[in-house]
Amino acid sequence: MKDKINWIFKNLHLLVSAAIVIPTGIIYGSPSILPEHLDIQVQTIDLSNMLKAIMCLYLGIALVWLLGVWKPEYWKKATQLNILFMLTLAFGRAISMVADGFPTGGYIFGIIAELVIGLFSFYQLKKYSAE
Repeated sequence: MKDKINWIFKNLHLLVSAAIVIPTGIIYGSPSILPEHLDIQVQTIDLSNMLKAIMCLYLGIALVWLLGVWKPEYWKKATQLNILFMLTLAFGRAISMVADGFPTGGYIFGIIAELVIGLFSFYQLKKYSAE
């Protein structure tokens, strides 16, 4: 039982990230359901193409995180990718907030979640790399 709890805590950042990013990616890549969740209207093929590319990028990154959960030899790289992904998204949102103004509540939650997960992932990397 203790081993299972340790496994959950070690992989928590990757599991939470995948649980958030997989549905987000699917929403980004689905122009018909996107307006229901975000204030975005997809009215050009170019925007639809860009959003589907972002969807596949999100799903591919989440796949690396899940690989890190189930294959211990990939855990460190998956965690490093998680740090890079979350903190660069948060940085990009911060730039947009300064340059463009404040977005809707979903994106405000996004920057907070990305900062928390990115910093927690950094903590996890330091904690479990020392083992």
